[in-house]
Amino acid sequence: MGTGVPASEQTSCAKGDPQVYCPDNAGGTETGQVTDCDSPEDNRPLSEPGCSNPQDCGQLMASYEGKAKGYQVPPFGWRICLAHEFAEKRKPFNANNISLSNLIKHLGMGLRYLQWWYRKTQVEKKTPFIDLINCVPLRQIYGCPLGGIGGGTITRGWRGQFCRWQLNPGMYQHQTVIADQFTVCLRREGTTVYQQVLSVERPSVLRSWNWGLCGYFAFYHALYPRAWTVYQLPGQNVTLTCRQITPILPHDYQDSSLPVGVFVWDVENEGDEALDVSIMFSMRNGLGGGDDAPGGLWNEPFYLERDGETVQGLLLHHPTLPNPYTMAVAARLTADTTVTHITAFDPDSTGQQVWQDLLQDGQLDSPAGRSTPSQKGVGIAGAVCVTGKLPPRGQCRLEFSLAWDMPRIMFGAKGQVYYRRYTRFFGRDGNAAPTLSHYALCRYTDWEEKISAWQSPVLDDRSLPAWYKSALFNELYFLADGGTVWLEVPEDSLPEELVGSMCQLRPILQEYGRFGYLEALATLREDLTRRQYLMSGVMAPVKRRNVIPHDIGDPDDEPWLRVNAYVVHDTADWKDLNLKFVLQVYRDYYLTGDQGFLRDMWPVCLAVMESEMKFDKDQDGLIENGGYADQTYDGWVTTGPSAYCGGLWLAAVAVMVQMAVLCGAQDVQDKFSSILRRGQEAYERLLWNGRYYNYDCSPPPQSCSIMSDQCAGQWFLRASGLGEGDTEVFPTPHVVCALQTIFEFNVRAFAGGAMGAVNGMQPHGVPDRSSVQSDEVWVGVVYGLAATMIQEGLTWEGFQTAEGCYRTVWERLGLAFQTPEAYCQQRVFRSLAYMRPLSIWAMQLALQQQQHKKASRPIAEQGTGLSTGPKLGPKEAMANPK
Repeated sequence: MGTGVPASEQTSCAKGDPQVYCPDNAGGTETGQVTDCDSPEDNRPLSEPGCSNPQDCGQLMASYEGKAKGYQVPPFGWRICLAHEFAEKRKPFNANNISLSNLIKHLGMGLRYLQWWYRKTQVEKKTPFIDLINCVPLRQIYGCPLGGIGGGTITRGWRGQFCRWQLNPGMYQHQTVIADQFTVCLRREGTTVYQQVLSVERPSVLRSWNWGLCGYFAFYHALYPRAWTVYQLPGQNVTLTCRQITPILPHDYQDSSLPVGVFVWDVENEGDEALDVSIMFSMRNGLGGGDDAPGGLWNEPFYLERDGETVQGLLLHHPTLPNPYTMAVAARLTADTTVTHITAFDPDSTGQQVWQDLLQDGQLDSPAGRSTPSQKGVGIAGAVCVTGKLPPRGQCRLEFSLAWDMPRIMFGAKGQVYYRRYTRFFGRDGNAAPTLSHYALCRYTDWEEKISAWQSPVLDDRSLPAWYKSALFNELYFLADGGTVWLEVPEDSLPEELVGSMCQLRPILQEYGRFGYLEALATLREDLTRRQYLMSGVMAPVKRRNVIPHDIGDPDDEPWLRVNAYVVHDTADWKDLNLKFVLQVYRDYYLTGDQGFLRDMWPVCLAVMESEMKFDKDQDGLIENGGYADQTYDGWVTTGPSAYCGGLWLAAVAVMVQMAVLCGAQDVQDKFSSILRRGQEAYERLLWNGRYYNYDCSPPPQSCSIMSDQCAGQWFLRASGLGEGDTEVFPTPHVVCALQTIFEFNVRAFAGGAMGAVNGMQPHGVPDRSSVQSDEVWVGVVYGLAATMIQEGLTWEGFQTAEGCYRTVWERLGLAFQTPEAYCQQRVFRSLAYMRPLSIWAMQLALQQQQHKKASRPIAEQGTGLSTGPKLGPKEAMANPK
């Protein structure tokens, strides 16, 4: 098959193959590693120079044979050679991974689940909220997602493929669309000398295109919300750097909602000959699946000039109901560039027409007018090409954008119509794609300045390890890619709960819209429809009043109107959800100083704490678990007073005392002060064993399990400026001793100390395998544990603990940008792309609080690591220590 490129310019890519083009000194030492230098066994203090060295040796870049470092690629982030292969291939957790004893325990639940799954998929024709039959398979390919918060996301993998789509809210399609590619064309003196799809794939379609990029001369670097891909083109003395930008901007509630992404190509010529360089961005209309099959898809070119800036490209109209959208592939036209296009081609053909069109003169034919609508079962794609001149030893810049306009959405039940947040600024008519493209290409430099200003204090801090800088920002991918929904709230559709004491929330909803994790209003609602819960088999209401819901609903149903899609347990009897809500309310008040927010949440906190009182059956001030998995660890049975739930209860009671003082409620203050005194005494008497807090009050050996999350209540208190001095709830020596025990057993005695903290560990050094969750590592819990260690002065231990999780997920298992809820020591992971790992930001808060405390106490007290210093006030904890 001919590519039209001279044979002398074509390259092979088998490592070690003598035909591979290898520039001088290839395979040298400059591999640009970005991971930290400390091994898990390294006992150096965190502040030792060199700890933040980005050039750390690692395996992700071991295959890189190029010398190019790329154009302005930052030193810190997650970096990987495009030729890297992950040696470890894990599988999603399923019934085969359950021990016989645990399988017997959950046999009834398994049968009920199969019945529920069959009804959901075969009768209702819906996607199961929890699908254990068709788990998302392991694909070690993902990179930074494109798109702001609440407008849908498109993930471009680290090898360049567009491979994960969340255009319909909360619904994912894990599908690589082969036609969605960047292609480079180089011309010297009017002749094409190099033309290559920038992909290592070798697909069965578009076979006339030159596939199989040599991945050994390219690398990917992610620092969310930006990413860089560097391509050293063998034999051409040319380096391409593609910079991907998404507008995730602190305190910007407009641009952060936009469904756009920008690709900036910086092309460097290291040779002595001038070149013409073209980058072609091809894109299929749709994903090639069932939504495209009916046909009727069509493309058309557009041209938009505004404020002296011109953008042109293609609109890909996808009118399929219920959520039609238009995709825009666009480029910026400048005095130094030419923009051309091809309106339509068949993405399932050989692609010869498009390839030869580009090959002929480095441009596309640019036909006028719209394409004919696609026929049933026939795909349609288009492409936009930007061409610029590349002087000898010089560079040029080519700029693309990708925007998608799906203003009007319906969830799976096809009931209520919603409008996305960005429509406030760009309209609801479905014709905003050109304007979005123009806006993105004209504003991305401002976005990058804001991103740099936000990230620089962390990236420039030499005391922080490199892996942490990568983890802190890259885990934020979930803010946009976690099924996040951000909607406008028209006056005629305000929630019915906005009456009485909650009416003051009306202007807030109207100003900021409805965000996917807003739970306060749902707390007050009830749904008495009875259903069977899978774990117990009992029939109970979907949602009871004055308890926090597990979730705001299934995106394949009707969120907000029908909450609590979770059917494993009746979460109205869970002991921790209400408590975490109360703790988060006070923490957020403390960090923002927003007294209006506290007043708004005060009646909700009173209601949920009152509903929690019934769990203190013996009136000793401490709640009891019910002898089943009645908390977030929904596969781990807890009986009687427990370290985890009991600690959260005492912490919530303590913040209720603080909130009562602020709200002038003396009677409430007295009530919860009395409960706190009694509960503290019971907690210490029943659970403290001299080294740590027992898991619960069941018979041994379960009660003796060392739970990594036993100090969760203290974590919340410290994050809220409480938990020491006159607000101490748990004795500080006990907390520190428990954390040291967890570090000794759950971290260092587990997997050589290199995989984080296992949930449960027996005191003789064997993981607790009494449940399907006790021998797992929960990534978000580990980051919270690390934050707790930092809060208590165990900073080195905290970083060692968290590092094991990061290196396991991002470097060993290949689960970048899909951080799972859990993994075991061997073989399996569970629940990809989970929310909880965002808790790594609690580590940053803890560091800032510690630095602020150290700076504000007398020098004579500094260096002890455990001195209590003055209590921080609202907002102070978030102040930049610099």
